[in-house]
Amino acid sequence: MLFTLPKLQLFEIGDNQMSGLIPSSITNATLLERFDITDNSFFGGVPSLAKLQHLWWLNLGLNYLGSNSAKDSEFLESLQSCSKLEMLSIAINNFRGHLPENIGNFSTLLREVYLGYNLLSGKIPVTLPNLINLDLFTMEFNYFTGTIPTSFWKFQTIETLDLSYNLLSGEIPAIIGNLSHLLELRMSDNMLEGNIPPSIGNCHNLEILDLGNNNLSGMIPSQVISLSSLTILLNLSENSLTGSLSEQVSRLKFIRQLDVSKNHLSGYIPEAIGGLINLEYLNLQGNSFNGTIPSSLALVKSLQHLDLSTNNLSGSIPVALEDMSLLEYLNVSFNKLDGEVPTKGVFKNATAIAVIGNSKLCGGISKLQLPPCQGSRYRKHHNFKLIAVIVSMVAFLLILSSMFALYKMRKRKNEPFSNSVSVDQLDMVSYQNLHQATNCFSANNLIGSGHFGSVYKGNLDSTDKAVAIKVLNLQKKGAHRSFIAECNALKSIRHRNLVKILTCCSSTDYKGQEFKALVFKYMENGSLDKWLHPDTESVDVPQTLSLNQRIRILIDVASAMHYLHYECEQAVIHCDIKPSNILLDNDMVAHVGDFGLARILSTINGTTYEQNSTSGIKGTIGYTPPEYGMGSEASKQGDVYSFGILILEMLTGRRPIEETFENGQNLHSYVKMKLTDKIFQMVDPVILYTEINGTRAAAENSMGNLTLKRSNADKCLHSLFKIGLACSVEPPKERMSMEDVIIELNLINNSFKID
Repeated sequence: MLFTLPKLQLFEIGDNQMSGLIPSSITNATLLERFDITDNSFFGGVPSLAKLQHLWWLNLGLNYLGSNSAKDSEFLESLQSCSKLEMLSIAINNFRGHLPENIGNFSTLLREVYLGYNLLSGKIPVTLPNLINLDLFTMEFNYFTGTIPTSFWKFQTIETLDLSYNLLSGEIPAIIGNLSHLLELRMSDNMLEGNIPPSIGNCHNLEILDLGNNNLSGMIPSQVISLSSLTILLNLSENSLTGSLSEQVSRLKFIRQLDVSKNHLSGYIPEAIGGLINLEYLNLQGNSFNGTIPSSLALVKSLQHLDLSTNNLSGSIPVALEDMSLLEYLNVSFNKLDGEVPTKGVFKNATAIAVIGNSKLCGGISKLQLPPCQGSRYRKHHNFKLIAVIVSMVAFLLILSSMFALYKMRKRKNEPFSNSVSVDQLDMVSYQNLHQATNCFSANNLIGSGHFGSVYKGNLDSTDKAVAIKVLNLQKKGAHRSFIAECNALKSIRHRNLVKILTCCSSTDYKGQEFKALVFKYMENGSLDKWLHPDTESVDVPQTLSLNQRIRILIDVASAMHYLHYECEQAVIHCDIKPSNILLDNDMVAHVGDFGLARILSTINGTTYEQNSTSGIKGTIGYTPPEYGMGSEASKQGDVYSFGILILEMLTGRRPIEETFENGQNLHSYVKMKLTDKIFQMVDPVILYTEINGTRAAAENSMGNLTLKRSNADKCLHSLFKIGLACSVEPPKERMSMEDVIIELNLINNSFKID
């Protein structure tokens, strides 16, 4: 009835909670000038608007509109008759199909067009640049293909051009440099190739240039790296750029974000970078930069995020970085750094810095678990008496240790094998204490079960806090070896993301039967499995994990795995990474547990050997890599496979093997098939509800800003799925390394900013 009003000129109901179809009677409101229903829940197709010839403002953004390719194309075609149209937004909907080939015949008054976050496809119509008065054109997060039309030079007044997150190919036309009014140019996440046109340097008003994640090659043009108008963002990351980072970078004096990560850049990091006085975010990760970390970086007082990881940097970490009061994240992992790690400023927070992969670093705060630095003051003194004493003591200790080793060898020959050698570094607790702590192993205290036993919650007299007591079922084959394996794996390793073993029991119960148990720190929030797959029947309000929490959990697990594989004196292969073996403490920090299937590897003369083998079991079906089924030995790559499946499970909410998978599919093949164009059909609905839909209500009315939060979520999900797939490919040698996994996850965590 509303649109039967013949004189209706203005209809604005944006930012409400309205839903339903757009009635076809809208065509009766022939005097309608402004139609704005943004940020609601309208759905279905949009009728032809050809009769609304007075319409100059059309905003349908942030809804669920869109029907099918034919009907959506018919609606878009009808806009050709709206000859007074100045602003058009259909962003963040479900529109499909191609843009009309005659889009160039639309209203020449059009100044702003928002097409982003839809399912539009096909090539960019060559007639599009006939809309010569456009100030803004965005089509990000669609499926457009083909090349960028060279006719774009006609956009003489355009200020914002966003073609990012599509499937565009070919080279960036040099004519882009003719767009002298450009303030923002985004072409990231396409398949563009060739060199960066030096002509972009002619865009003297350009504040944002984003060409990241393409196939661009060649050197960074000096005209671009010295474009002083770039005050907000220069992103050239994830390409194949070569050469060095020119000293001319100093011309970007007022830039806030600079990202050239994941290229093939080399040479020194220029000292001139210290002159970027407004810089907040600097990412040089994943290149081949060498030399030292410039001390001039300490002059950039505004810097909040600094990533220099995965390069060939040497020397020490500049102590002056301690004084950067705004620095929240520092990653210098996987370089060739040496010397003492500072302890003040950002270095006080172990979660804010990453230094792994630098074998010669020492000192720092205790949580970094680096070796202590040797005092240099003693090296300067050549006290021959002291040297003589040291030599004598070393000789004495060598003789003593040799005698002790000989004694142990003789003793072993005369003594039967005993499991107690595996637990000699752990304090023991009696069966009676555990019996009392669990109220006689009451079913009310039972909190879980695993391969070889049951887990009870208890309270020991020796500790004020609750503990988890894993009682081995010794009737089950392999339980004895599981006990030994878990003791051996846990007795000498310490990491914030591993379950801490407190004590153990190797005794007999009240019936005289053999009894073995392990006592761990209790984790208040239980296993990750119960959060991903809650039992809704037994819980009034199901537990849910936000996307932010899932990312943090993945980082925790990856950190634990990296420690086990590369930072222990002897590498430990977990062999059973899965949600039920990941426990969450009161702060939702993840801890990897259950080392009953673990293997400890020893390396002798460059060859790796398994120190112990618990049983023929090497994991859980669905998480176990395919090569284990063909007789391959446990390996680090096998753990990586399990971790990849864990990522996919955490993102989809689906277990690795389900009856709903068709034609022999598993979780990996299911995700791989849908990743290109059906990502939101497979994402865990909890994530969509808490993150994606949540951004709708928080989005700003300005269409220039409302896509920012959702774009972060979309990019984050794509990146996480790619990591999960890269970790769980079948050929072990093609799987991602844990070093790269940690770097990628930290980058995602630091760039994903959804409130």
